[in-house]
Amino acid sequence: MRRASAIVMLWASLQGASLEPRLYSNVPKGFNFLVAGYGYTQGALADNPALELTDPELRVSSAIVGYARGFGIGGMSAKAGIVLPAMCIDGTAEQNGTPVARHVCGAGDAKMSVSVNLFGAPALSMKQFASYRQDTIVGVSLQLTVPTGQYERDRLVNIGTNRWAIKPGVGISKAVARFIFELAADAEFYTANEHFLGDITRKQEPVYSTQGHIIYTFKNRVWIGIDANYFWGGEYVNDGRRSGEVLDNSRMGATFAVPINPHHSLKFYGSSGVSTRVGTDFDMLGLLWQYRWAEGY
Repeated sequence: MRRASAIVMLWASLQGASLEPRLYSNVPKGFNFLVAGYGYTQGALADNPALELTDPELRVSSAIVGYARGFGIGGMSAKAGIVLPAMCIDGTAEQNGTPVARHVCGAGDAKMSVSVNLFGAPALSMKQFASYRQDTIVGVSLQLTVPTGQYERDRLVNIGTNRWAIKPGVGISKAVARFIFELAADAEFYTANEHFLGDITRKQEPVYSTQGHIIYTFKNRVWIGIDANYFWGGEYVNDGRRSGEVLDNSRMGATFAVPINPHHSLKFYGSSGVSTRVGTDFDMLGLLWQYRWAEGY
């Protein structure tokens, strides 16, 4: 039986400025995914890029567990998932010329996501999926960030962001022989953090992003993806005073996926900044284990 595509989005979408290959891939109805992983970043904070820090040397170790399931909507395939992270931040930076240090561990902000394919990816049973071959897929997605993470209102660097966020997106995926070419765009909108550094009300303008992927699948179903993105916007406003700094950044990365057997697979990923105007100069490496199952599979 043809193996279902992996849901890399479960871990990638946890990180800010995310690179998410195969976000709109088709999976059978009733297919379940359990994931666990470890990620490491060094430099700025991936999920909170504009904290008025200079020369950040923050090291972040993250552990996650997540679950996703494939289902059908109106005859088209869809999938939904949730990620629960925990992490430790350790390192130094400068705030307005003054050295600061931080060491903290705790729960991170939970993320829930759903994607629905509108074209090219019908909702199929496990038996039907065995003969499915991708051509062109068009889909939409929605991600919700829930402020469940550890947050101290008198500290600048925190694990949680103390705000809600919602990110709608759209994407297209085209298969050509063993290659898949993907292009996606999204925008993330934020509620205010009313307890930033005490009682400052901090708002953030939306962050807009585009990303592209070139994926090659080998005969043994190992696949590799080359990933790139560009994102802009996101100006902060503190008690009505604009910062004047906006994101205008890009990143590149790669993903390498290795199936161990029909149920287990491993994924290795990494990315680094290409151009950075504000706050997202960090390097990222990680490993993800995935277990997938369904009735009769």
